[in-house]
Amino acid sequence: MDTVEKIVEDFASDIAMGPFSSGTRLRDMIRAIRACKTAAEERAVVRRECAEIREAIGENQQEIRHRNMAKLMFIHMLGYPTHFGQMECLKLIAAAGYPEKRIGYLGLMLLLDERQEVLMLVTNSLKQDLNHSNQFIVGLALCALGNICSAEMARDLSPEVERLMRSREVNTKKKAALCAIRIVRKVPDLAENFMGLASSLLKEKHHGILISAVQLCTELCKASKDALEYLRKNCVEGLVRILRDVSNSSYAPEYDVAGISDPFLHIRVLKLMRILGQGDADCSEYMNDILAQVATKNESNKNAANAILYECVQTIMGIEATSGLRVLAINILGRFLSNRDNNIRYVALNMLMRAITVDTQAVQRHRTTILECVKDADASIRKRALELVFLLVNDTNVKPLTKELVDYLDSADPDFKEDLTAKICSIVEKFSQEKLWYLDQMFKVLSLAGNHVKDDVWHALVVVISNASELQGYSVSLVRVAVWCIGEYGEMLVNNVGMLQGEEPITVTESDAVDAVQLALNRYSADVTTRAMCLVALLKLSSRFPSTSERIKQIVSQNKKNIVLELQQRSIEFSSIIQRHQSIRPSLLERMPALDEASYLLRRASATQATLAADKPTPAVTPGGLKLPNGVAKPATSPLVDLLDLSSDDVPAITTASTTTAPNDFLQDLLGIGGISSSPAAAPSSASTDILIDLLSIGSSPSQNGPPAADSTPAQGTKSAPAVPQDMDLLDGLPSNTSVSGLVNHSSITAFQSATLKINFDFKKQPEKPHETTVHATFTNLTSSSYMDFVFQAAVPKFIQLRLDPASGNIVPASGNGSVTQGFSVTNNQHGQKPLAMRIRMSYKVNGEDRLEQGQVSNFPAGL
Repeated sequence: MDTVEKIVEDFASDIAMGPFSSGTRLRDMIRAIRACKTAAEERAVVRRECAEIREAIGENQQEIRHRNMAKLMFIHMLGYPTHFGQMECLKLIAAAGYPEKRIGYLGLMLLLDERQEVLMLVTNSLKQDLNHSNQFIVGLALCALGNICSAEMARDLSPEVERLMRSREVNTKKKAALCAIRIVRKVPDLAENFMGLASSLLKEKHHGILISAVQLCTELCKASKDALEYLRKNCVEGLVRILRDVSNSSYAPEYDVAGISDPFLHIRVLKLMRILGQGDADCSEYMNDILAQVATKNESNKNAANAILYECVQTIMGIEATSGLRVLAINILGRFLSNRDNNIRYVALNMLMRAITVDTQAVQRHRTTILECVKDADASIRKRALELVFLLVNDTNVKPLTKELVDYLDSADPDFKEDLTAKICSIVEKFSQEKLWYLDQMFKVLSLAGNHVKDDVWHALVVVISNASELQGYSVSLVRVAVWCIGEYGEMLVNNVGMLQGEEPITVTESDAVDAVQLALNRYSADVTTRAMCLVALLKLSSRFPSTSERIKQIVSQNKKNIVLELQQRSIEFSSIIQRHQSIRPSLLERMPALDEASYLLRRASATQATLAADKPTPAVTPGGLKLPNGVAKPATSPLVDLLDLSSDDVPAITTASTTTAPNDFLQDLLGIGGISSSPAAAPSSASTDILIDLLSIGSSPSQNGPPAADSTPAQGTKSAPAVPQDMDLLDGLPSNTSVSGLVNHSSITAFQSATLKINFDFKKQPEKPHETTVHATFTNLTSSSYMDFVFQAAVPKFIQLRLDPASGNIVPASGNGSVTQGFSVTNNQHGQKPLAMRIRMSYKVNGEDRLEQGQVSNFPAGL
């Protein structure tokens, strides 16, 4: 801003000495604005000056018009509107004298742009000034045309610009070439008019004309294919000559930058050569010698020389250069990586990432230097180098590169560990040829940076371990993976089953295995998922190691009063299984079948590219269309599973003796389980066992609040089970061979409950409209802080219609001292065939902080 102000002040001084000068009011206005203490004072000064300028414009005071325009330009630079002075610019341009035209054109370029309709009025004045005998006035017109030229002005004035490009005046010729660039950008059809002129300008000796001509040729190549072919035939020789002359020229103070002769012309010529040589072998061959000369002559100890070298490398990589020249270019980038300047190293890494697609072997030679950049103190260089290392990995160098990265992982910056572990895991998964090496590397990564590893990494590791029976005894280490492995294969650890050749035997007792899981459960840093997995592992060990059942029951019971509902529910249910349900425990806690590794990897890859919406239908999978590892065809995905964003691939299928399905069985629909017979004789105890396994699985969503209810009618001759209170265990009162599908209706349910919020649903139905239900929701705050801006939202499948009524308020009082109610109606268009299903979300603010809770309502009473 100070530089612009100085230009305006100097310009005002020039005007002050002219015949039309009238004092130095511009300086007074600038001093007054700078003296303002507040923005209000500044606005007052600007309003007063604008009022005086408007008054002078209204009175047509020609003697101070130039001074008012200078003041308007300064006001415009401060950000205030100055549109009322646009016509004054045109009047000054139409004046005869150079001082008036100078400030008029300056105001035209500042206050107007090509979208202004007023600009059409200045075309005739521009044409007259382009034909003026004074070269300085011609220069003003060319400068203005090159800055604000529109398509219409370009077509009208291009003949004058072509004529001026043949002028004898150096400055006029240079400005005409720059103006032609603007014309070609606005009207590409006019490119053919400037091809010959641009080619002839490349024969000039003046550096200003040369750099303008090179820029014009570059723009012509972008605008027209015909121009590109023309310049390839007529300009390559001239460009090579220019580059050779400027490289071999002696010292010239006018163009010298740190001992380098005109680096700007160097770079412009190299860019144009890259465009001309791209895809043209003949032009590229003609350029090879001069490019090699430029690449070897410039030393990389000066910034100007580095800029030329980098542009030379880009040109070599962009044209059809020889392999030797490309190796030379990549070696230059390798030298850049050893430079102390972080900017030079960063652009070198960027260029190497592009060069790796052209010559991978040449880039591989600098692998050691690139690995050192991964350990750099600069975060941007570390990330770029890590991406380049990822591209360098292949089957032959994967092990040494992975070792280097894993070794650095221990001392890496905490902020960088997440990116580093993600790349290491991707490399190991992509290039691992031996499962043992894969496990070793993943164990090292999890040991050194376990908290920075994403969940899908250890999920994939679990899938691999479950399919590698010979490595299951070797794999019992690390927290989540170890907890899962101990629960599944704990007896193999105790009995030293599946030891690898060369592995030293270790002595592990049943008590040691329980100790390891208990330690992970009681760790302060363990999250909810890890602790939930520990509880499941302990439950399985109670079946694997009967002698430790009593101790395991005591450990599990310690979480019965846990404030986390997920852990509390698991503790209560698992304690009941250990204590009361001895008959079903062995079958319930059988070892998991081997997971389908190929299906998991396919699903994992597709999950990163697509997200299912709440009401988006999922294509049904026909029975027998896709086979699971145990040979059971997957059932079609139910609308409720789709609503809950569950994939049928994530739900264990059940082997049954009958192919008859119960489409309206809510529990089966919720779990995505098909193929269960509706008759009691055809429903063996294994079906209920598999349902319980799914209910207790780690991969399921957070526990539903309230017991699930079945809307299917019990088979004839089968007595319905009594209603299960919410505070009772899921398995209380059920023998080991009883099906879990006999739940009854409820008039009121707890639809959602967390540590902070409770939601109750009351239902009303009209007998004559069985498919319509009116629901009254009550929201209760369980915390000591009020919820502000409370909003309730719900989503349902397509066969259900939902209409929400306004809520009674948007503030939920603290500690249950009052509640908010809201009514809504649902219409089940497939009443009697499919049960109600709903996904809910609640948003609110606590002490100004946004909160969000969501869940699924899966316990609607039957008959809705």
